[in-house]
Amino acid sequence: MRGILAAAFLALTALTHQAQGQGGPVVVELYTSQGCSSCPPADALLAELADRDDVIPLALHVDYWDYIGWKDSHANPAFTTRQKAYARAAGHRTIYTPQMIVGGKDHVVGYKPMQLAKLIEDHGDRTAPVEVLVTRNGGAVEISAPAVAGASEMVVQLVRYKPKDTVEIRRGENAGRTITYVNIVTEWRNLGAWDGSEPLAMTAEAEGENPVVVLVQKSGHGAVQAAAHLR
Repeated sequence: MRGILAAAFLALTALTHQAQGQGGPVVVELYTSQGCSSCPPADALLAELADRDDVIPLALHVDYWDYIGWKDSHANPAFTTRQKAYARAAGHRTIYTPQMIVGGKDHVVGYKPMQLAKLIEDHGDRTAPVEVLVTRNGGAVEISAPAVAGASEMVVQLVRYKPKDTVEIRRGENAGRTITYVNIVTEWRNLGAWDGSEPLAMTAEAEGENPVVVLVQKSGHGAVQAAAHLR
């Protein structure tokens, strides 16, 4: 059944990619852990999206599974905090792995490829509220966006990620497995608030070769208003 669902997901997302609207790239955040036995199918699902231009898939490894025998080599407590903040914003009392959050708004708990494909399609068909432009300038990036009338407060964020890493897991629920992870977030930095009343112009440090993602998101872990990706 899992293979059938994955094949259907690939077919639907391929059609979605061909019919993509003007919504800009869709941000998919996967909250995962090397110590979670339910996570590998979701990790593989995220990997299927990694080469697409209309989706920005990001793997955020959390630390709350570390106690059961295997410490996730990519875990960051800040990502656990971010997932908890999403839960509070949505009125949820608990957090899970795997969990995907699409566009900062829609939550997918567990391995649900068809639900994910439909959400990517829905978000991709929407007109982006903000148009953000990001360009490299040596070891920095220049970020700009036009003013947005009537916008609520937003936060501009810079994300760096490691494109791929293969891990041999020796203990815990996934003991004995070798898993390749993609788009592993290494940094998630808030650059500042923006209310849209004036054009946005920022410069942020971005040393090194790892890809850069810039997000403009409603404050309080709301919906993503715009995203740009420099590989």
